[in-house]
Amino acid sequence: MSGYILCQVKKAEKPFYIENISTNIYSIEELCYYLYNNLYLVDSSLISNQLCTWLEEELDLPKLAAKLKPFIGKEAGLEEILYPVFKEIRTLNGRIERRNSESEEIREKQKGDALMENRMYVNAIRVYQKLLEKESKDVSGEMRERIFHNQGCAYSYLFQMDKALDCFFMAWRENRSEKALKVYLLAYRSIHSQEEFEKRLEELKVEETVKEEVAGRLEKFLSLPEQKIASGETDRILENLTREYHRSTGS
Repeated sequence: MSGYILCQVKKAEKPFYIENISTNIYSIEELCYYLYNNLYLVDSSLISNQLCTWLEEELDLPKLAAKLKPFIGKEAGLEEILYPVFKEIRTLNGRIERRNSESEEIREKQKGDALMENRMYVNAIRVYQKLLEKESKDVSGEMRERIFHNQGCAYSYLFQMDKALDCFFMAWRENRSEKALKVYLLAYRSIHSQEEFEKRLEELKVEETVKEEVAGRLEKFLSLPEQKIASGETDRILENLTREYHRSTGS
């Protein structure tokens, strides 16, 4: 938050619990940090009587609490809610304007991504699933690919590799992109034997260049030709591929 100086230094004896990311905060600085970095998670579970009471009683900020109370239980713009909290909002204002110009589906996808970043994988899966069930022009094939991919990552972090594999396959099937295929093949090999993996390569008619790249990535984590991939190492490969995937798609 460049240029932002907050003089309030009081810390609460009792923390405020942020339900979306299962985290306690103890100061107005922490609240500002959360709001600034998680615009897509600001909802009625945060702007509540509990928050206003906490601001008033724990941080001695009755005026701020009074400014937020009218918005409890109402659909209000982020500007109205966040302006009282921040003294300097130039950068935040630009982010809010971009958010307000986005469709509901885009905002929901970003909410799921924010939950992923905060390791709230079960909640992220629920958000993604609702999006996938929607019939909307804003949930395009490319966006569905990214949603399935992220949902697959969430399942993999929960060690539900069968469900993760299904999601990675659906991600590839949406647009048949090479990057989605590599992620799927890696996930497939992590829970199947080499023989089953090779059979799957033939079934999908995978090009030799893709086979070679996936094999090269797998080989780094195999000390012997017949050794199985350790689950922890698979997670590391998946994380690396995920970073590349996001860089290339802008998701």
